[in-house]
Amino acid sequence: MKRSVKPKAVAALVLTLGVLAGSVQARPADKPTPSGLPVPRWVSLKFGEVNARSGPGDDYKLVWVYRSKGLPLQVVAETAEWRKVCDPDGGSAWVHRRTVDGRRTAFQPSAKPLALRAKPKYEAATRAYMSPRSIAALEECENGWCKLKAGDVKAWAPAQALWGAQDAAHCR
Repeated sequence: MKRSVKPKAVAALVLTLGVLAGSVQARPADKPTPSGLPVPRWVSLKFGEVNARSGPGDDYKLVWVYRSKGLPLQVVAETAEWRKVCDPDGGSAWVHRRTVDGRRTAFQPSAKPLALRAKPKYEAATRAYMSPRSIAALEECENGWCKLKAGDVKAWAPAQALWGAQDAAHCR
């Protein structure tokens, strides 16, 4: 048996869907988050002291204070005013958007100094060493290597040796 759909029924269905679509505010594809920036993404701390909270608001419990200006953090969620971030020690907390900066930095998490190379190759000359738990400006990354700047020194380090150079989310 063949079913036929009456034009009036189709028109009523299209009209109903149109009304429902108008009442639901769909987020445009080009603005996936309140800031319009992708998540996950990297930011760095603007200040030497930044409060980290258990939720997105000043009324949430203070869980710790970051005390490292320039520390790279990965934003994994956000509201209009707050960013949920992951830190190099595996912590996750909420910080206010005004306390972070879009400038990229890299953190050296290893307990040993990291050789920084003149070129993005393991066999290139060592230009400097990055101390354990230190921070440098991240200028660019390509083919698994990142160009860092610390003071007057610009040199390359393997991306996997740095916190702040990966694309994948590190926590939720």
